[in-house]
Amino acid sequence: MSPPRRLKLFFHYFLSPERILLGSFAFMIILGTLTLKMPFATRGGHISTVDALFTATSAVCVTGLVVVDTGSFFTLGGQLVILGLIQAGGLGIMTFSVLFWRLLGREVSLREKMALEESLTARPVRDVLGIVKGVLLYTGVFEAIGAILLLTRWVGSFPLPKAFYLSVFHAISAFCNAGFSPFRDSLASFRGQWWVNLTVGGLIVSGGIGFMVLAELKERLSERRRLSLHTKVVLTTTAILIAAGALLIWITERGNVLRGMSLGEQVLVSLFHSISARTAGFSTVDVGQMGDAALFVLVLLMFVGASPGSCGGGIKTTNLAILFSLGYNRLMGRTEAVIFRRTVPRETVARSMALLIGSFLFLTFMLLFFLMSEESGVPHKEGLFLEILFELTSAFGTVGLSAGMTSRLDALGKVLVAVTMFVGRLGLLTMAFALAKRKEAKILYAEEDIMVG
Repeated sequence: MSPPRRLKLFFHYFLSPERILLGSFAFMIILGTLTLKMPFATRGGHISTVDALFTATSAVCVTGLVVVDTGSFFTLGGQLVILGLIQAGGLGIMTFSVLFWRLLGREVSLREKMALEESLTARPVRDVLGIVKGVLLYTGVFEAIGAILLLTRWVGSFPLPKAFYLSVFHAISAFCNAGFSPFRDSLASFRGQWWVNLTVGGLIVSGGIGFMVLAELKERLSERRRLSLHTKVVLTTTAILIAAGALLIWITERGNVLRGMSLGEQVLVSLFHSISARTAGFSTVDVGQMGDAALFVLVLLMFVGASPGSCGGGIKTTNLAILFSLGYNRLMGRTEAVIFRRTVPRETVARSMALLIGSFLFLTFMLLFFLMSEESGVPHKEGLFLEILFELTSAFGTVGLSAGMTSRLDALGKVLVAVTMFVGRLGLLTMAFALAKRKEAKILYAEEDIMVG
């Protein structure tokens, strides 16, 4: 057998879409780790391997959790490396597998098209390369608009080159739902400035609703086409979560971190954190000073995360909508999940439940393992359990918000959080690919009922 033939067979049998995704992200993380360890990347000329790995993983997985301050610890070159990793990570899931095959000079197979359908759309894909070009175009347009809007505000506060750099950095970080910021206090210095808050919040939402939704909204404006069920569910669930999250944060924190602010500033801070908690990770107040109720609200928002086909993580808004629809319709005596007078296919419901259960179990086992490794033999400490749950959920949802524990992690803790970020960014999608590709078993066994309540 000739070498080209062997190479072709290797690509066909061993480089499945899942392996390409996992391998590409792992490669970017390793490359980012090695680059951040170079002397030019840090002001002191050195960073530990664990810290470099953690930072690279956080950037590639667009999380935003940090163990060293981005603005003061890294040089401009190091910050540009992080920004490049954020951009590559934000676009990687949506484009890397297709671009990989195109660079190899081969056409995208049916399997890769199915994978792209699962990650980007809810409809058959015809022009795969066209979709990838569309993703790049939407990303460039939104990031450029966001950078210009931020520049108009910051050009009067910083020298023009610095204002331009900060605007571009935050626009990319916000649209990719990364949460990295060169500012030591994230965006706390701008918590009362509605222009900055709404611009960053708008970028977060735009990057978090998914490419398909953005494309349909554009078609709706130009051609007055009917929105799909997917888009309706994403927009409705996103709006409900933002409004409910902001209200709950305001109610629970108006006598704590929001005390002393004007009503307008309280609303702005609550709204911003409700948006940011859904995979972005920017903050305008010290999250570590929030009460337990508000932290638990943020945990719930982080666990849900963004929408399918987006730059964000979490179990996704559509899965939450399917879960509530199934529960409500069961109570009403219907066996199907019905949303907007449309029945969700049973296969989709089963896949959604599998993803939800898998996410819950993974986070539960990681929490247990973290507690066993970090606090074994140590008496109960008030608030520690919630802090650990908050950090792990933030990592799993690729959010980046921290209650203050990330900076105190030892080497093992950093590795565990890094693994959680990696699985949270890729695990759900890879599982969805696997479920979508598997054929339904033809063997049916006899039924027997069991008690469930």
